[in-house]
Amino acid sequence: MASSPYIAVTMGDGAGIGPEIIVRALLDPQVSATARCVVIGDAARLRQAAGIVGLEPEIVPVTGVTDAEFTPGRINVIDLGLLPADLPFGRMSPVAGDAAYHYVRVASKLAMAGDVQAICTAPLNKEALHAGGHVFPGHTELLAQLTGTAEVSMMLSTPKVKVIHVTTHIGLIDAVERIEPGLVERTIRRGHQAMVDAGVPAPRIGVCGINPHAGENGLFGRGEEESKIVPAVQTCRSDGIDVQGPLPADTLFFLAGRGDHDLVVAMYHDQGHGPVKVLGLEAGVNITVGLPVIRTSVDHGTAFDIAGKGIADHRSMIEALRLAVEMAPQPVAG
Repeated sequence: MASSPYIAVTMGDGAGIGPEIIVRALLDPQVSATARCVVIGDAARLRQAAGIVGLEPEIVPVTGVTDAEFTPGRINVIDLGLLPADLPFGRMSPVAGDAAYHYVRVASKLAMAGDVQAICTAPLNKEALHAGGHVFPGHTELLAQLTGTAEVSMMLSTPKVKVIHVTTHIGLIDAVERIEPGLVERTIRRGHQAMVDAGVPAPRIGVCGINPHAGENGLFGRGEEESKIVPAVQTCRSDGIDVQGPLPADTLFFLAGRGDHDLVVAMYHDQGHGPVKVLGLEAGVNITVGLPVIRTSVDHGTAFDIAGKGIADHRSMIEALRLAVEMAPQPVAG
C-alpha cells in the first residue's frame, strides 16, 4: 500500500447512486490493494448507502489524506457534512447539487497541492448543480475552472473503443458553429498525448466527419469537413501523428470497434457518447484530458430512477478507479 497513489473520490450527487457505487467499489479487494482512496463527501450518507447495499464497512471521518488509514473494510472520508439526514434518494435537490460542487472543489484543491495523485468522480446532476447556484455544464467545465485550465477535452474509454470529443455540452447547432480547424487540431493533439501517456507510443487516430458520410465530397452539408476538419488533420499528419479523416462516423466506429483505430475523435457529444455506451457502458470511463491533474469518472449519470434501491452497477466505478491508478504520476511513498 505504501507505494499506491492517493485517489480523491468525490461522492457526486448524494441523492443519486454515487454513495452506493462508491461503497461497493472501495470494498473491492483489487481496488483496496492498488489505491489509497479517500472519499470527499458525507460520512452519514455513505453509511446510509452501505446499509442499502447490505454492507458493513467501517466509515471513518478524517481531516486530511495524511490522517487516513488503509485497512480492509475501512472507508476514509473527508466529511463535509453538507447533506441533511432526511435527504431523499432519487429526487433533484439544490442542496445535493451545492454539496456535489464542494466535493469537487475540495478534491481539486487536494490534487493541485499534490496531496492526491488523481481524482475519481461519482456522477453529479446538472439540474441540481445549477439549482444549487453553480452554473456549469458538467464536471469537465467545472474542473477546468477550478484548476485554471483554459481548454480541456472529454475522453471516453471502454475496452473496445476510446473517444475524445471536439465539443461536448452544447447544442448541436452551436457545436457545428464552434468547430474550427484550431480546436480540432488541439483536440487531436490532446488525444494523441493522452494515448502516449497511457502506453500507446504510436496511436492510430480516426477523425469523424460532421455530416452523414463525412459530407460525401460536398453532397451533404455546406463543406464543413473541408473547411473545419481537413486542415487540422493535415497539420497533425505533417507533424508525424498517425491520423486519418474526416471519415463517416458510422464506419469509423465500426473500424475502431474491430481494432483498426486506437482513438476516435468525435465532433459532438452524441456522436461519441452513443457508440461508447452501446459498446460498454458498464466498463466505460470518462477522462478529462488537458487538466494539470488526473481525473477519471464513471461513464453514467446519477440514475435517480434506481437510487437508494441497492441495485446500481458499480463496475464503471471500479474501472474508473483502476484507470486513475494507471494514469497517476509516480507513486508516493507513505
